[in-house]
Amino acid sequence: MNRSEKGRATASFTRRGFSCLLAFTFAAGLSVLSPVEAFAQASGTAQKIADHFASVKTMMGEFVQFGPRGEQTGGKFYIDRPGRIRFNYEDPSPMRVIADGKSVVIGNRKLKTWDIYPLSKTPLNLLLGNKIDLSGKMVRNVKEEADLTTIVLGDKGMFGDSTITMMFDPKTYDLRQWTITDAQGKDTSVMIFNVKTGVSLDDKVFAIPYDEIRNRGAN
Repeated sequence: MNRSEKGRATASFTRRGFSCLLAFTFAAGLSVLSPVEAFAQASGTAQKIADHFASVKTMMGEFVQFGPRGEQTGGKFYIDRPGRIRFNYEDPSPMRVIADGKSVVIGNRKLKTWDIYPLSKTPLNLLLGNKIDLSGKMVRNVKEEADLTTIVLGDKGMFGDSTITMMFDPKTYDLRQWTITDAQGKDTSVMIFNVKTGVSLDDKVFAIPYDEIRNRGAN
C-alpha cells in the first residue's frame, strides 16, 4: 500500500466514528460474563489495581496503536483525570484526538476536519473516570493471571455493545494497554510505554477548538 492509499485508509477509518478509534484482538479470547459472575471474579487484588490506576491523576508517555485492519501508528499521549486525554500522532499521520472532559474530537490536520462526540457516550469515559468500581454492572469480565490482570468494562445504556479492556501489571499495578471493541466486534489497541505520572500539564493541551469546529460545520 502506497502513502496515498494509507492516507485514504486512515481517513476512512476515522470517519467510521469513535467506536473503533483506539484498540488488537486481545478481547476476542475473553468470555463475556454476567454482572453477577464478573463481580464474583473481581477480587480485592483487581479492585486495588483499578483504584491505583484511578488515583493517578496525570500521566504522559508514548503509545503504539493497532487498528482493526492491522494498521499501526504511534505518538505521544497525555491524560489528566477526570475526563481529559490527548493523542498526538506521529507524521505522516495527520490525526489528533482530544477529550476535554465533556467532548471527544478526532481531528485531521491535513483535511481540516473534526468529528465530535459526547465523552459520556464513549468507552473512553470509563478509562478517564475518578473511580473504577468493579462491583458495578459495567464490569463484563475480570481475569487474573500471573503476569497480567485484565478488566473488561462496558455499559449498554451508554454505548451499546462497545467495551474497553484494560490490561495491568499485577505487581506494579501499571497500565500496559487498553483495547476498545466496537459494536461490530472490531478492536483497536493502544500499548503505552515510557510513562511518567504525576506530571504538570497545561490546560491548553486539552483545549478543543470549538470555534473552528462550528465554522467548519457552517460551511
